[in-house]
Formats: sequence, C-alpha cells, structure tokens
Amino acid sequence: MRRERILITGASGCVGQYTVCWLLKNSDAELFLWLRDPSKLTAIPLQEPRIHLLVGDLRDTKLFEKELSTITRVIHTATAWGDPKRAHQVNIVAVKNMLNCLDDKTIKQIIYFSTASILNKDLKPLPEALSYGTEYIQTKAQCLKELERHPLAKKIIAVFPTLVFGGRIDSTGPFPTSYLTEGLMEASRWLWLARWLRVDSKFHFIHAADIAFICGHLATNPHKPNPEANQGSLRRIVLAQPSISINEAIKKLCLWRGIKLMPGIPLWGWLIEALTQVLPIRINDWDRFSIKQRYFIHNPITNPERFGGHSHAATLEEVLADSGLPKVRSRPKRVRIGVKR
Repeated sequence: MRRERILITGASGCVGQYTVCWLLKNSDAELFLWLRDPSKLTAIPLQEPRIHLLVGDLRDTKLFEKELSTITRVIHTATAWGDPKRAHQVNIVAVKNMLNCLDDKTIKQIIYFSTASILNKDLKPLPEALSYGTEYIQTKAQCLKELERHPLAKKIIAVFPTLVFGGRIDSTGPFPTSYLTEGLMEASRWLWLARWLRVDSKFHFIHAADIAFICGHLATNPHKPNPEANQGSLRRIVLAQPSISINEAIKKLCLWRGIKLMPGIPLWGWLIEALTQVLPIRINDWDRFSIKQRYFIHNPITNPERFGGHSHAATLEEVLADSGLPKVRSRPKRVRIGVKR
C-alpha cells in the first residue's frame, strides 16, 4: 500500500511543529512541509528521509503544483493577520488556489484551521465576525463560508482552536513558543491589579501538543462523512479543554506566582471602558463585542480524550508547568512568640 502523503502548511509555527513531530512518531507518512524559512524548524530532524520541504510563500501556489497533485491529506495551519491585504490573500485566495491544485481523486482529507472566535456556543458562524471583526476574524469567517460550498467540502474538517499554549517562555525547549505562552510572564506582572477584580466570563484553552494529537488522529484514520448533527457536509471541531472562568484563572495564576488574592471588585462593562481610558489598552469594535459577549464557550468541544487519547495539558496548572513559568511559593506569615519575663 502506498504511503500517505501529508501536506502541512505553516509547518514552522508552534502548532505546525508539534503536529509534524507527532506524525513522525506515530505514522509512516511522507510529510511535505510548506514554509517560508526552514531555519525556524527547531523541533524537526531535517535529515529524516520522510521530510520534504516546500520552501515558498503560500501565495505562490504554482511553485508546487506537481507536488500538490500527489497529496493525499492536508493539514492547513498557515494564516496571516495584521495587514488586511495580505490577510485576504493568504486566508482566502491562497486557500482556494491550493485546493484547486489538489487532485480530487487522490485527496482524501483536508484539515483546515480556522478560529473559535467566529463561532457561537453551538458551533454556528457568528454574523458579527463578518460585520466588524478584525481583518483576521473577517477573512476566517469569509473563508469558512466559501468552504461550506466548495466541491471538496465533504473531505474538509474545519478545526477551530481556542486559546493556544505551547513551547516555553524561556525558549529552552525545541518547539516555538505560542503567542499566548509568550504573554504569560507579562500577564503575571499585572496580577497586582487583576487580583482585585472579578469578571463574569468563561473561556477555553488547549495546548499545541493536544492539537497535534487530534489532527494526527484524524489524518491517520479513514476519513468519514461528517457525523455531527446540523453541521452540513463540512465538519466543525472546536479544539478545547473544558471551560474555565477568568476568576478561577486569576486565582490559579496568583497561587502559582505566590501572590495573595484580594477581595473582588466586579468588573462591569462600563468599568472596563473606563479602564481602557487610563491604562495602555486599545480596543476596537470587535473587542467591544467580545466584552459584551463575555462567555467564550462552545459545545461540543474536542480534546484528545474524545478520540481515546490523553491530554498533554488538560488543566491550567499543567499548562503553567509546561510553559516554564516560575512557580513562586508564598512566604509564610511570621508568628511572634511572646516571652514572659
């Protein structure tokens, strides 16, 4: 039987490298890594004969038309944000061009990475994402809308990561550090303020190693028609651990950093607006919508346990330990012992 030929775009990123390493360890597939800078491959053994590098911009699809026509599975993690023009070219146009280069008789499955921010709690697209989302949010929402009608829709699994942790804050590990993990140290510096606040909000998170397990499981098993109810031909999977409240997250961070939690002040919407005026924080229309929404939760969610696996980091404490964020023990209170004279 011929080996699977799996294309991974954005292969030098945090999720990309975790995924490639999982596939190297748990499959015999040939892996085609589409990336711009091979020097960023810090966790992948380039001498591995199953690795094939496709060095180029995702927008230069014609460079690899021959290779793309032989691909049996795709894991598309590459994305762009910041520049509206580039975001549209990479997140919409390049995706369609790539799909057009695949051989519909050869391709078995496409795992397309979006973002959970464009879905409501029932995994349905949020109209607000198209109305006033950032260029990243809008292009992801538009691409999903177009993929729902694509001829290859039945072979597409759209995955929606929530907040992604991965790598180490001190960059001592082999994997790149995710933006969220990079921000843990900065977030710790604001605990002096956060410990006084209480926010009625919940969110999900997931570790890149757990994303790699899920994508690897999907890519190494027979592709099946979408089993999810009320989703249509394109399957939607939100990658997440069970939700946690912001209050609980602050409490866990304070305990981790040895900081005393203080009596809480409810942080209402109007108070958040006021804080943005005095603190170095910029918010846009999408931020305001998110503040009003408050609950960033989804049902169902998918983690490795859903496919018989075991999560690498199922709790915030496991995430913090994996990130290398220093754990500080709180100082015990000094007790004065009186001496009778």
